[in-house]
Amino acid sequence: MESSGPMETGQARQRHRILVCTSCKGEKPDCRPGQALIEDLRAALTGEGFEVTGVACMAGCGNPCTLAFQAEDKAFYLFGRLDPARDAPGLVEFARLYRARADGWSNSTERPASLRSKTLARIPAFTALREEKDEPVFLTAANS
Repeated sequence: MESSGPMETGQARQRHRILVCTSCKGEKPDCRPGQALIEDLRAALTGEGFEVTGVACMAGCGNPCTLAFQAEDKAFYLFGRLDPARDAPGLVEFARLYRARADGWSNSTERPASLRSKTLARIPAFTALREEKDEPVFLTAANS
């Protein structure tokens, strides 16, 4: 995957948010790696249209450290089992891919290799959820 260039007009207006759990514990009992990850991502993504913020708890306690990507009209992603030192470069790469995709959708093979096994959830965009004839529509990359 290549890094995308400057944001296009539509991308510049769309707000992209990265939420990082600040309650997750690291390998050491007093370690809370979320804050370090927030700082690393903010530094790496300065000027690229991302709001990187901490969240007190994302209920991913069994998979610390957890992080989510969200934007209006895009699929949401939840990642876990993150190590800030090892996974920050892959998260920056994924952030750029996510921003570049109109619907945010990516298959596991398109995500950085370091994140493929750490994807806990991909949630379709709210606007993509619809019902036809009182039957739910199951969305895939092909019909979303």
